[in-house]
Amino acid sequence: MNVRQSTNGASVIVVGGGVTGLSTAWWLARSGIDVMVIEKGIVGWGASGRNGGGATHQHSPLFAEEQQLWPQMEELLGYPTEYRPKRVRLAISEQQMQEAKPGFDRMLRQGFPAEWLDAKQIRDLVPLAAEHVVGGVYFERGGHANPQRTVQAYAWAVQDLGGRILQHTRVMGFERRADSVTAVRTTAGDFSCDQLVVAAGPQTGLLSRLLGTEVPVAPARADMIVTEPLPLMPIGGVDGNSLYGRQTLRGNLAYGGGPHEWLRVSNSSEGQRPSSPLALNIAKRLSEIFPKARHIRIIRSWAGIVENTPDGRPVIDRLPTAINAVFATMSSVGFGLSPASGRAICELVMQGKCSFADLSDFRLSRFGNLSPSWREELGWIPPESEGNHASAA
Repeated sequence: MNVRQSTNGASVIVVGGGVTGLSTAWWLARSGIDVMVIEKGIVGWGASGRNGGGATHQHSPLFAEEQQLWPQMEELLGYPTEYRPKRVRLAISEQQMQEAKPGFDRMLRQGFPAEWLDAKQIRDLVPLAAEHVVGGVYFERGGHANPQRTVQAYAWAVQDLGGRILQHTRVMGFERRADSVTAVRTTAGDFSCDQLVVAAGPQTGLLSRLLGTEVPVAPARADMIVTEPLPLMPIGGVDGNSLYGRQTLRGNLAYGGGPHEWLRVSNSSEGQRPSSPLALNIAKRLSEIFPKARHIRIIRSWAGIVENTPDGRPVIDRLPTAINAVFATMSSVGFGLSPASGRAICELVMQGKCSFADLSDFRLSRFGNLSPSWREELGWIPPESEGNHASAA
């Protein structure tokens, strides 16, 4: 691959300054590739910096690599991520215990330790847990990190390796020669490239459409709440009651988890409201699993805009209409998988395939017969006004 240095472009241009794009750029820069990241706002300003920080995705073919890499990331990047291993999924009903079984089975099948816990064991590890907790699952591998610190670590590490990051720069279109992209047109001018990676979150579908093939995604608002600090629990990563999140190193509880409010593809301002009624739903469910924390105040809330594919699985693939363009959407689970997904995309760009995981489930061709009205059929409809909030995913 050409490793030229150019002020008017780069060997590889990455569109999207979230964790997937930044991780990809970092892996490329580590391999000696001249890379430029183009971000319409500030790096990590979307869902990448506004999530629960979980890193336990047993369902993904990238899980083994995720678990191998996370404990090394602070040393590799040279900056803090606040990664902590171990995770607990607790249940306050027998139904929730059954819902935890698939994740437990997948963990064991992949050779990672997992253990069923009774109610007393859960309360020992999670002192805030409800007295009526039924039990849960302990994962030795998995864990969580600080999204804001991690995004910044990726960005600084990219720049340390000579990569360039253009913020507040919107992509307007692409220049093409035959079936290849030759340049990216932006509000800051045109930038030439040999290879293109698009990991632009909710805008991924719009940008792919400009190249003749649409990656189907639906944007949604994902709310989070943060509480006052509490004494640190033995394990900070605790999921349950359809919530995900963590206790920060300062002691705050930072939690989110559906239902989503579906948004219009073209209107990013909808996700910028500071709070919504969905935050109250999150607070209610959090108090159900942590009743000993009911007295503490919520000190802030925020939302990131995530994108979801029709089947909920990521897309990492080249476009059939642009052979040098790789498009990636992690379908709402990008943060935790970012060390592995960035490496996978880097290898796809440089070698044409991923050496450590089977990415066949992530092919775009699986949507070849997708109905044009798939969003309506799934019920993923934006609210008619800001006062209305759509139903759960």
